[in-house]
Amino acid sequence: MSMAEAEAVPRPDAAGPDGDGRGPVARWIQADRVRAVAVVLIVVALAWRAGIATRGWFSQDEFVIAAQALDSELTPEYLLRTFNNHLMPGGLLVAWLMVRAAGFATWPWVLLLTVGQAAVSIAFYRLLRSLLRPGWGLLIPLCMFLFSPLTLEATSLWVVGLLMLPVQLAMVLALAAQVRYVRTGHWRHLVAVLLSITFGLLFDSKALLIAPLLYLLTVFLFTSGGAPRSLARATVRHWPAWLALAVLSVAYLVFYVHQPSGELLRPRSVGEVLTFLGDLIGVTLVPGLLGGPWRWTYAGDGPPLADPYDVTMWLSWAALLTLVVVTVRRRPSAGRAWLLLLSYVALIAGLFAATRLGNVLSPLAGMVPRYVADVVVVAALCVGAALLGRADAEEDDVTAWPVPTVLREPGAFAVGLIAMIMVLATIGVGTLWSIARFGDNWRTKDGRDYLATTQAELAAAPPGTVFLDSIVPDRVVAGYFWPDNLQSHFFRPAERKPVFVTEAERPSTFDDSGRIRPVAVEGRKIVPGGVPDCGHLLAGGRATRVPLDGPLEEWPYVIYFGYLSSGDSTATFRLGEASREIRLRRGLNQVFFQLEGAGDAVQITVADPKVAVCTNAITVGKLVPGS
Repeated sequence: MSMAEAEAVPRPDAAGPDGDGRGPVARWIQADRVRAVAVVLIVVALAWRAGIATRGWFSQDEFVIAAQALDSELTPEYLLRTFNNHLMPGGLLVAWLMVRAAGFATWPWVLLLTVGQAAVSIAFYRLLRSLLRPGWGLLIPLCMFLFSPLTLEATSLWVVGLLMLPVQLAMVLALAAQVRYVRTGHWRHLVAVLLSITFGLLFDSKALLIAPLLYLLTVFLFTSGGAPRSLARATVRHWPAWLALAVLSVAYLVFYVHQPSGELLRPRSVGEVLTFLGDLIGVTLVPGLLGGPWRWTYAGDGPPLADPYDVTMWLSWAALLTLVVVTVRRRPSAGRAWLLLLSYVALIAGLFAATRLGNVLSPLAGMVPRYVADVVVVAALCVGAALLGRADAEEDDVTAWPVPTVLREPGAFAVGLIAMIMVLATIGVGTLWSIARFGDNWRTKDGRDYLATTQAELAAAPPGTVFLDSIVPDRVVAGYFWPDNLQSHFFRPAERKPVFVTEAERPSTFDDSGRIRPVAVEGRKIVPGGVPDCGHLLAGGRATRVPLDGPLEEWPYVIYFGYLSSGDSTATFRLGEASREIRLRRGLNQVFFQLEGAGDAVQITVADPKVAVCTNAITVGKLVPGS
């Protein structure tokens, strides 16, 4: 064969299997362009969320869980404890492993949340493809979920992610399995439903709401007719599913109520409930579904609160109502999709109204986006169903929509198309703005700054520096988390840990900014003693009562004891029923120590009867940073 003939022979790698010259990626894109764009959107959303997460850091609840994880063995008792009334053994297991492996490092947690969001996003797109009519319209509900500002907490704050992402994944998987079960009746799909919900329950009790959601989905999207007929047909036709879900739910509830937990809160008034519902739905949810809230209120180290402008809030309501009217007129079955969304919102609102009100934070509860993070999944699905219809629906009501004659004109169609593009662009820009402002808010972290300062201070501290335990600033860990707001708890996952003691002559502490300061004590002082040049004389091995300038209630106190001793000895220091043995050294000295007690006087007994001690400087109170 000549060289010219050889060059004329097609080479195997010169074209694809179909002889079109395209590579596998190009063929994959050509096979399903909607899928290709969906993958790109998912990747962009994940990258953006990860970028926002890296700007933040740990916040209050996470410090508490991290301290508890390092303080506990991996036992059933630890995994089955409730945290803020959340039964989350799966989340506590992940936290236990991650805290011990990564400590306060940021990137492992961001990677974990990104993987979780990726799993939910892929599963949600598969659900859309299974349930809805195919086409480019699938990207509308997909974008609504991927870029929702209401779900930013779940991918930025790992304690929220440990609760919400598994529940969202369980919800999407259960919905997909329920769709297959309703269509085929195969038992394996019902088993998949039960396994999905069980997975969600390992991370949060809120997964129980998936069971009624599946029933509502079946009633509204897979039956027809009036309410009585739809309820009857869905109940009778799929009774094995409802029986299995009821057994699972009751078994879980029985188990949950027998676990130790905090007292459930109760709303204090009807007005409190109505205010909460108005804020949750009107201020947070509806604007959030349409790109809001556009403005956030700073809430310390925790995620910001929704705070939309009044004008944009009312415009979002107008846009939602317009969408409902237009889709219902265009497709009668769209009304059932909106009723599904309304029913699930009612479930969520009722749950939180019954369990999250009745405390000092109740006025802010309705503006917490994470309370409606799972509603975004249902809302996106319902919007898709209202716009596109079910993939297996027999209706052909899109073309049956009676379009007014004037709107059939080319000019009117162009105006409508331009208006729709403008609305979608406005929502998109609003969404990007909301996400960007969330990121600006999220990067302010007092806990990160406090820990960075303490770590630098500890690195420069002289050897032998010891600390008396105290609380961290409220802006880092709030006081209601006591004892997990103690410095000894807070620093457990840190790279450099202070050495804490309960007694020292010159102990140190951290001020509110994290700098090391000598310890001082503010509180009740002893009344001056009557012995000239001595004050109170402690001698002869006798117990000496020294009055305070006021009474003290039972509390863990820090005590400052300044003294002049004729020799070395031990002494017993008593405050009410509590006592502590301390060491005294010859000469003019001081000692700080901790003691929990109550009373209006202290009592001191020097163990060595040959040692005499003079003091006029005893203070019982709280530890404060000295100058």
